[in-house]
Amino acid sequence: MKGKDLTDSELLVLGLLAEMPRHGYDLEQIIEKRGMREWTQIGFSSIYYVLGKLEKKGMVKAEVPTTAKSKKCYKTTKLGQKALVDQTISALKNFRPNHSSLLMGMIHWSTLNRDQALESLQARSDAVAKELARVQDIYFEQEPLPDYVDAMFEFSISQLKTETRWIDRTLAYMQTKPWPS
Repeated sequence: MKGKDLTDSELLVLGLLAEMPRHGYDLEQIIEKRGMREWTQIGFSSIYYVLGKLEKKGMVKAEVPTTAKSKKCYKTTKLGQKALVDQTISALKNFRPNHSSLLMGMIHWSTLNRDQALESLQARSDAVAKELARVQDIYFEQEPLPDYVDAMFEFSISQLKTETRWIDRTLAYMQTKPWPS
């Protein structure tokens, strides 16, 4: 199983099912409760789609409800367990670039006038500061957390702080530079 065979959403759902069998609504609740949408892009409506894809790949198996009111419950298969371990190892040890929209904006910096450029960078700084505060609030509301979840929040927070420092330095530098006519 190669790391690229599962999407991030599939890996997330597979990992949650490896903890214990769950139905789709349970998955939604745990994703929401643990704040997993802070680092993943999985919507409520896509959970059942992901479950269907994993089932077709033979990585999860649906347990048939025993009563009409019971919900279909999913659990991982041996193939799913192996894929989860393999892709988790791959995700931890392999670097995958994350291309920020900021870089696309910077490459076209010269198309803007001075006010547009500086105001746009300042607006990004404000947005990053707001996001940093939001993530920190979520982090502190959920403490104590398992060490690995704590590390995930610290990673996200450190990225936002690093971007803030970069924007501040770049903005200060660009404000002192003469603007081409």
